[in-house]
Amino acid sequence: MKNGLSEKTNSPVSAEKSVRLLSIDALRGFDMLLIAGGGTFLELMEGKTGWAWMDAIARQMHHATWNGSITFYDLIFPIFLFVAGVSLSFSLNNALKRGAKKKDLYFKAFYRLLILMAIDIIYKNPGISFFEPSNIRYFAVLTRIGIAGLLTTIIYLNFPSYGRILWIAAILLAYYAVVFLYPVPGYGPGNLSSMETNFVGWFERAFQPGRLVNVIYDENGLPTQFPALCLTILGSLAGDILRSDRKENKKILILIAAGLLCLSLGLLWGLHFRISKHLWSSSFILVSGGWAFLLMTLFYWLIDVLKYQKWAFVFKIIGLNSLAIYLLYNFVNFYYTSHLLFYGFYAPTPELWHKVFEAIGALVLVLLTIYFMYRKKIFLKV
Repeated sequence: MKNGLSEKTNSPVSAEKSVRLLSIDALRGFDMLLIAGGGTFLELMEGKTGWAWMDAIARQMHHATWNGSITFYDLIFPIFLFVAGVSLSFSLNNALKRGAKKKDLYFKAFYRLLILMAIDIIYKNPGISFFEPSNIRYFAVLTRIGIAGLLTTIIYLNFPSYGRILWIAAILLAYYAVVFLYPVPGYGPGNLSSMETNFVGWFERAFQPGRLVNVIYDENGLPTQFPALCLTILGSLAGDILRSDRKENKKILILIAAGLLCLSLGLLWGLHFRISKHLWSSSFILVSGGWAFLLMTLFYWLIDVLKYQKWAFVFKIIGLNSLAIYLLYNFVNFYYTSHLLFYGFYAPTPELWHKVFEAIGALVLVLLTIYFMYRKKIFLKV
């Protein structure tokens, strides 16, 4: 079988291993925690304490500007896409062991994409203009996850590890070439000075249906789907390493080497094709993929190798219900409820701290909700 699932490959994968690693859910949960209030709380700490290190952390909790350098917050969505690929390696192999056919797995991934896209449309378009489709935003976070999942499933089931690496190289090089060589009307080729002047923005305005989030540009639009897909493919490679019969120390060394290689290539490429979350530039994909490899390694080493697992419980319950926490955080106003419940406690404090305490209260409410769902075995999955 030439599909990365054969036992006769250079990276032997055990057909017996089907136990899900806790570190996968924990890393996903860590990522979602920052989205669901943890990042907001830290961002609001800037200028409150007088501590330079706290201000430095706070400045990492928001996206970089168009011409800004990369921040930690820029890595959150890429890490989620990467972890989705890690999970795919496990879930696809487990499904095949149970006798599932490839076409069934393709259909499942496509069906998942349709559901995620429907949720995205509802969430991103309050009071949907059904009779004015040009006002609907069709492509956002969940849609990107669905597209990456579908395409990675197709690639994973038909190509071994080296084939997937070639796919990554081809996509990133092709994206690089198009962005720098295509003559954008009125601006010429390779003009990355603004959202309007580059190939991605021009393509979206000319061909993408619906509304763009920034009117002239949408970083989650059609062109950037392709480089973003590479993060999920990279995750599938990491998943194969974690599933393999290698000794734990060797897995860790391979994952670290992969992370450092991606970081090095990304930083080098960034000298010409700047590292940009807004563009999902090829260099950004490699840099964020490198950090994802290293974070996955750290979580795997601490949780599944050294067995330090109690500290990761909160991350685990969030990771097991990541879609639920995303929807809850976006559809339920936990900040309003936090203000109603807790304002009396923090009212006597200086006013500049009120938003911080409100964010902490909202985060507590989110975590209590997710814990309640975990105890009741309520898991929202697509």
